[in-house]
Amino acid sequence: MTQPVGPRFPAPQPAARHVVWHWATPQAETVLATRDLGAILRFHRAVHRLSQTELGELLGYDKTYVSALELGKRSLEDVGSRRRVAERLGLPPHVLGVTDVADTDHRAMLQFGESTVRLAEIARQSGHASEAVAELWPLVARLEARVEDGHSERDVVRLLARARVGLGVALGNVLPEERLATAARWTARSLEAARRLGDDPALISGILRMHGNELRKARIHGAAVERLRHAVALAPTVDDRAAALPLLARAAGALGDQDLFDSVLRETDSLLDTAGHTSLFNPFSLHEIRLRGLLATGRARAAIQLAEEQPVLTTTVAPQWRVIELITVAQVRLLGDDRTGAAEALDVAVGEAAVQRLPHQLQRIMRAAGQRLPDVQGAAGDALNRMRQEMAA
Repeated sequence: MTQPVGPRFPAPQPAARHVVWHWATPQAETVLATRDLGAILRFHRAVHRLSQTELGELLGYDKTYVSALELGKRSLEDVGSRRRVAERLGLPPHVLGVTDVADTDHRAMLQFGESTVRLAEIARQSGHASEAVAELWPLVARLEARVEDGHSERDVVRLLARARVGLGVALGNVLPEERLATAARWTARSLEAARRLGDDPALISGILRMHGNELRKARIHGAAVERLRHAVALAPTVDDRAAALPLLARAAGALGDQDLFDSVLRETDSLLDTAGHTSLFNPFSLHEIRLRGLLATGRARAAIQLAEEQPVLTTTVAPQWRVIELITVAQVRLLGDDRTGAAEALDVAVGEAAVQRLPHQLQRIMRAAGQRLPDVQGAAGDALNRMRQEMAA
């Protein structure tokens, strides 16, 4: 019996490896701008390495119908089908020409957007950056479409700036090092939106802070320091300044600027009793920043001595900071010829980085382990490869 060419229902739920972050790449942006369903389907299949049959199972169509859609021989005329396909692919409905009812009510759209940005930040800080990306990218796409249509109200542009920077920072958690430029690109685009608003130093300082940190992670150290210095200069309150200084210290250390690193940490230390402690601005996180900066500026002996001190937890820190700290401490222990202690720290870091889906930290573990701890390096490499396969990277 011949298989029907048209759709079949009900459609299954998306497969576990279906991810949203790939829609945030420059390549995807070019494809989505065409609004060509065939091109969008082909791109989705290429990224996820799906056959037409597998894509059909995701969408609820058979292979023949998927092929016809990709070649432009068939089209989805009804709104329900387009909305369902957008949902299965993780796209906002407007990409396939469907008006989202929520966008027609300005106040409802803003309330929804504000809630999404707040919840995404909570998810990222809780070690669920992938979920943050899944929430933020559709919001960013909807807001950008609204601005392109001429709805450039101040509150919309401000929300777009915040959503873009949140997306960039979340991507900076879930992407491996070779893709971190994508995260920095989104934080840069956030800065573009914020500058359209004119004089809003708190917003611009916060975005410069995040953009500078993503530039550092992408190893664009000089630009990172410049952005972070600007963030500190614009910071309107002591708490805003305290939020920017640790990131400037990290970037100064990565650049190898010992004088800047030391002066920034002196000011940071002086604010510990006056500024509110956050997941970044606290003795625990600053201990890791100091250790890494000492290593980067050629002061291994001072780092080895400092590693013996136990930082005091004064507030809740993001789960990824525990991984970051374990890796840095392991690097210091290896310099002190404590292979056992280093291996123990890195073993824990591998497990945590895998659970929290932190490919960049797994790459740091591999470099830290090197040839001295081949078993740890192998375990981190295996975890990274599994993650890359799941991300279809």
